Amino acid sequence: MAKIAPSVLGADFSRLAEEIADAERTGADMFHLDIMDGHFVPNISFGSDIVRTIDKLTNCFLDVHLMLSNPEKYFESFHKAGADNITFHIEVHPDPVNFAGKINAMGIKARIWSILTFY
Repeated sequence: MAKIAPSVLGADFSRLAEEIADAERTGADMFHLDIMDGHFVPNISFGSDIVRTIDKLTNCFLDVHLMLSNPEKYFESFHKAGADNITFHIEVHPDPVNFAGKINAMGIKARIWSILTFY
């Protein structure tokens, strides 16, 4: 069964509560939260304080996607902010399974993101 996971980056942040409520009314099952540091990826988005705010606005599952150079530094803060899942990129650590285990030990889900290109 397909799940609908709108990205919060597409929201009008001046109307965040209404945007989240609208997404829920139209069938959102979860929210995808792209966290970018300006180093691992060139853009900068938002941090755990905004995730905490979003967690207060919805009961939907929060999928936090850490596009960060050192995501392990932030696992705990995003967990405390309300993340139900933390995704990180395989490129950031030689032992990503160990990272996933640390996330699971906090009682939340972990996902390892890998982009494979075939020629």
